[in-house]
Order: sequence, then C-alpha cells, then structure tokens
Amino acid sequence: MNVHNVDVQLIHFFRRVSVPLARFGLFIIFFWFGLLKVIGLSPASGLVQSLFENTIPWMEFSTFLILFGLFEMLIGVLFLIRGVERIVIPLLFIHMITTFMPLFLLREETWSGLLVPTMEGQYIIKNIALIAAAVGIAAHLHPLPSNKNI
Repeated sequence: MNVHNVDVQLIHFFRRVSVPLARFGLFIIFFWFGLLKVIGLSPASGLVQSLFENTIPWMEFSTFLILFGLFEMLIGVLFLIRGVERIVIPLLFIHMITTFMPLFLLREETWSGLLVPTMEGQYIIKNIALIAAAVGIAAHLHPLPSNKNI
C-alpha cells in the first residue's frame, strides 16, 4: 500500500466520522457543563453570577443557573438527534452570545492586558472551536426543499 492510498483512506474515514464526532463532542461539552451548573458544582458559576448581576436583576441567581444549565443540557442532547440541526444550531448561537458577553462586560475578569485573556477569558474564547464544529455540522445538511409558491 502506498502513501497516496493511505492518505485517501484516511480522508474518507475522517469524512465519515467527522460529523458524528462533532455531534458527540458538542453533546459531551454542553450536557456535562450544564449538569455541573444544575447540581451546583460548576467552576464557571462565579463568572456566570457576575454577568447575571450585570444583566438580569429580576430573577434569583440560583433559579437562573439551573435554567441555564438545563438549556445547555438541552443543546447537548439535541446535537445527538439528526434532523433537529436547524433548531439546535440557532440555540447554540444564542448561547454563544451570552457566553461571549463577559469579554465585553466583565473585562477585569476576562482580560489581564491588551489581547491577554485571563484563564476565564481563554475558557470563553475557546468556544470559537465549538462554533466551528457546529458550522461543520451545518455544512453537511441538505437544503430544505424549495417552495416555488413563496
């Protein structure tokens, strides 16, 4: 077997497993991190609480944290279900908007200098990889049937 054949086989293998692997990875991250919020063990709770206090004064934080964790868990589960991508990807982007907010609203907690994120800032910025995985899943969707009457 020559290098070209191995290369082709590896490419075909990665194409076959890339979307299921991305789905499973997104499930693990969202479900696990959401569950940690629901059971009160999330290391991100302090940052979430700081953002919450700056944006949502009309709700109890403990209630919000559980609801936010359940929302994350829902996103995770939906990524496992084929056919609901057009629902879960917008939910992911809504979640990402809230996730990136501390970079702008809580600068002292997310930046230690110009273009130097804190550990919390790095944790947030790595979400670009989650967005890339979701975009990769969306890129493999088939277009909806066209409706010429609309």
